[in-house]
Amino acid sequence: MGNVIEAFGLVKHYGDVVALDGLDLAVPEGSVFGLLGPNGAGKTTAVSILATLLIPDSGSARVAGADVLEEPARVRERIGLSGQYAALDEHLTGFENLDMIGRLYRLGRSRSRVRARELLEVFDLSEAGNRPVKTYSGGMRRRLDLAGALVASPPVLFLDEPTTGLDPRSRLDLWGVIRELVARGSTLLLTTQYLEEADHLADRIMVIDQGRDIAQGTPDELKTLVGGERIEVTVVSSSDLPRAQEVMQRFAVGELASEVRNRKITAPISGGAAVLTRALRALDAEGVDLHDVGLRRPTLNDVFLTLTGHAAESNGTRGTSEDQPSLAGRAGS
Repeated sequence: MGNVIEAFGLVKHYGDVVALDGLDLAVPEGSVFGLLGPNGAGKTTAVSILATLLIPDSGSARVAGADVLEEPARVRERIGLSGQYAALDEHLTGFENLDMIGRLYRLGRSRSRVRARELLEVFDLSEAGNRPVKTYSGGMRRRLDLAGALVASPPVLFLDEPTTGLDPRSRLDLWGVIRELVARGSTLLLTTQYLEEADHLADRIMVIDQGRDIAQGTPDELKTLVGGERIEVTVVSSSDLPRAQEVMQRFAVGELASEVRNRKITAPISGGAAVLTRALRALDAEGVDLHDVGLRRPTLNDVFLTLTGHAAESNGTRGTSEDQPSLAGRAGS
C-alpha cells in the first residue's frame, strides 16, 4: 500500500508564532493516522493546509494523488472534512443539511436525497432526520457533521478533534462509527488532544509540539520509548504531599509527576511489584496516609510528558492562534 497523504517540510507562521516548523507526514492507504498534541501544537494548521483551506509559507503536500497547492480542486473532490465545530445549518433539518451538501458536491437532486437518507440510517439519525438541527444534542450534531463529510464517499477523511465537547457515551458511539469507516477502506487523518482516543483509534501516531514532529510510531512503540512502569499514589491529605514526594523520589528512575489538586504522585520505576512493596513500606514508615495506589504500564501521556515536559491534554496557550483558521466550510463545496 502506498501513502495517500504526504507532506514535506510544511512551514506556517501567524505573525511571530510558528504554527508549523518543517512538518513531514506520510499516511498509508486504509489506515488511521493520529496527530497528537496540545492546543497550539499545529494540528489544525496541518489539516487546514492538507484540506486546501490554508497555503503554507513553504513546503508541499499531496492528497490522494493530487498536489495540494497546484491542484486544490482535485484534492477537494477526494476528501471529506469534519472540523472541531459542526458545520451545520441549525435551521435546516438533518436531512436538508445532508441533501444540501450533496447538491454542493453536484450529486444531483435524486442522488443527493438518496444519499442523505442512507447516511441518516448509518449514523442512527433517521428518526431525527426531519427535525431542525437546533433541537439535536451535541452527540447528534457531531454524528451529522461526520455524515456530511461522507456524502460524496471520499477516499480520504480529515477529522479534526471530532469528539471535542462530547460526553463519554457519545464519544464511544462516535469511535464505533470511525472504526466502521476504516473497516470499509477509508483513510483517516485524526487530530486529537485525547490520549485514550489516539490509543484506541490510531494505527500510527505522530506526537507534535510547537509545530514539530517529536516522535512517531504505533501506540505500543511510543509507550516503549519511555519504558518501565509507573507507581501512582494518592495521599489522603495535601500536607502529606512533600513527604510522599521525597519518599517516592528514592524509588523513581526519572522525574516525578505531581498533581497537587488531586494529591497524586506518579513515579517511573524499574522493578515492578517488588519496588511497589518497598515504596509502600517506606511511605508507611514516614506516616503518609494513602487514599489510593496503583502500578501501571506507561501511557501516551507519559510519552508526551517525557518528550516535552508537559502533558498532552493541556490547555496551554503556546501558539493558540494556530486554531484561528476556520474549518466551518466543506472542503468539497
